[in-house]
Amino acid sequence: MKPTLPLPEIEEATSAIVGEEMHALVAKLFPVCRSITGNGVRQTLQILQDYIPLVVHEVPSGTPVFDWVVPKEWNIQDAYLLNEAGEKVVDFAANNLHVLNYSTPINKQLPLQELKKHLFSLPEQPDLIPYKTSYYKPNWGFCLPDRQLQTLEEGLYTAVIDATLEDGSLTYGELYLPGETEDEVLVSSHVCHPSICNDNLSGIAVATFLARELAGRKNRYSYRFIFIPATIGAITWLSQNENRLANIRHGLVLTLLGDEASFTYKRTREGNFEIDEVVEHVLQACGKGYQLIDFFPYGYDERQFCSPGFNLPVGCLMRSQHGEFPEYHTSADNLEFVKAGSLAESVALLLEVTQVLEQNRKYRNTNPKCEPKLGKRGLYDSIAGSGDWKSREMAMFWLLNLSDGQHSLLAIAKRSGIAFSTIAEVAAVLQQHALLEPVT
Repeated sequence: MKPTLPLPEIEEATSAIVGEEMHALVAKLFPVCRSITGNGVRQTLQILQDYIPLVVHEVPSGTPVFDWVVPKEWNIQDAYLLNEAGEKVVDFAANNLHVLNYSTPINKQLPLQELKKHLFSLPEQPDLIPYKTSYYKPNWGFCLPDRQLQTLEEGLYTAVIDATLEDGSLTYGELYLPGETEDEVLVSSHVCHPSICNDNLSGIAVATFLARELAGRKNRYSYRFIFIPATIGAITWLSQNENRLANIRHGLVLTLLGDEASFTYKRTREGNFEIDEVVEHVLQACGKGYQLIDFFPYGYDERQFCSPGFNLPVGCLMRSQHGEFPEYHTSADNLEFVKAGSLAESVALLLEVTQVLEQNRKYRNTNPKCEPKLGKRGLYDSIAGSGDWKSREMAMFWLLNLSDGQHSLLAIAKRSGIAFSTIAEVAAVLQQHALLEPVT
């Protein structure tokens, strides 16, 4: 099948989407210490409000959310590790990955051997700081390069983590863009990782710029963008919004979209929803390498949206897969690792996905008994001189034959081998001539 719209043309058609501007947003968000709760999430959402009109929601600690409870809120002011000479050997101010995320407060002197129980490193990647968390099991700790860990001398160390863990709330952001119908496309991105660029400042930036672009268009679908902490955020949002879920027709979790790997799409739980077909079509048409993988109940928040009690039509779009690239959850997932061109290309691909979703309808032939006489309606003249005339002529015949209320435009494009954009354009012409009427 011919490409619907090659990616270079998409990028030209969406010139407002500037990769450097997206990368600048990533850089602005990079220093913020985020977690599943706390002021870091609020600061992140406040920055995004400069780009899109996000509504911020607060769900109090202790709120039951299905089998979970909204946790206490964590905020950190400072953290460091002093040696006997009073020198800072680990400093949160230098990199917020240096602290075990959600560490309980501590101000204690202890010998190296006892301290090592609270030190985390990556022996197989000795120059990198790992990203570690302890959300639901009280603990404290520091993360540092293994090469530095091996140089620590015996003696007493002072561990200081100036943090609070107390009743507060879980914060998430939401943007609803109403369309012609109440049927929704859900776009989700997690906002909890501190100073990790591909995972998931890239997803945040791509979702933000996608929302900004769609906000300026007239859409058939309504679009709901949510910026939520991973796992507990999705569980909380689902718990708070059960009455809205019936409107969700398509959905995507966006993550890991800033590196230079080819695209990977993780299908929905069923694997045969329309969003699966559309993303696969767009990836095939883009003319670049890609990978399709089946759903499995691990990864990002698609596993919450696709849990059996909901089984929502939500897939996951990424480039590299989680845990399968060496920079994953380390200090190497930094501003140099994500590329402006990759961010822009990710938005371009998603805009093409939304374009196909918007146009992919089912039609019914209003004159189904034999072929209608096209010449007397001037249809041959209507399609003459516009691109590939023969393809457009064949598209008319395919559309008139398969528009029985059962075949979508994408299904007709696949069966005919004609580009979806041509099928959609000719369908609009036939509708103008009252030969097709939309069913959905």
